[in-house]
Amino acid sequence: MAPGPAREEVSVAGLAPPLSHYTDAVWAGDHLFVSGVPALAPDGSLTGPGDVEAQFAQVLENLAAILAAAGATPADVVKVNVYLVEVDDRPRINPQRQAFFGETRPASTLVGVRELPVPGMLVEMEAVAYVPGRTGA
Repeated sequence: MAPGPAREEVSVAGLAPPLSHYTDAVWAGDHLFVSGVPALAPDGSLTGPGDVEAQFAQVLENLAAILAAAGATPADVVKVNVYLVEVDDRPRINPQRQAFFGETRPASTLVGVRELPVPGMLVEMEAVAYVPGRTGA
């Protein structure tokens, strides 16, 4: 297989528009860098105010859409960074995370933050996927 383009932006129709000057993800060769995925519904509203589990479900739904649009899957994810306003919420989101990734165990960093870009948002996640020999998104 011929390698994919050196750099290609991925913008996913049907997701809330980016909050700033960025795209949903960027291919850099065989690596897909997914921007921080917020807990926003397609209309841009915050999902589940005050409910970290509902918000994380939306984050995973949005991440799945980004990966699919780029031609990748959760099994291709090699690294995630999870940002939580309350680090103690980690056990509450882990079951969803385990179901999403299945047998795949990406490298991971958990970061406790004071706040996130949308008022009331409790969790955000970014990811890196690796798809060797991809032919383009």
